[in-house]
Amino acid sequence: MNLTHAQEGVEYIVKEILTDDEELNSFLFSLGCFSGEPITVVSHRKGGCVVSIKDGRYNLDTQLAAAIQI
Repeated sequence: MNLTHAQEGVEYIVKEILTDDEELNSFLFSLGCFSGEPITVVSHRKGGCVVSIKDGRYNLDTQLAAAIQI
């Protein structure tokens, strides 16, 4: 399952990032989004979702949210 199908307010564990783009992997890693880390969808928006990773909140577009497997 990916973040686009996650329930709001439920904490999930990131299983993997499904992308071949190294720049995208590096970006997500800099946010603290990598395998084994908890992530929570705060709300779903029209163009993506707002997530909580560690102590920060980030707005991810649909393509990026779909790449994060939980």
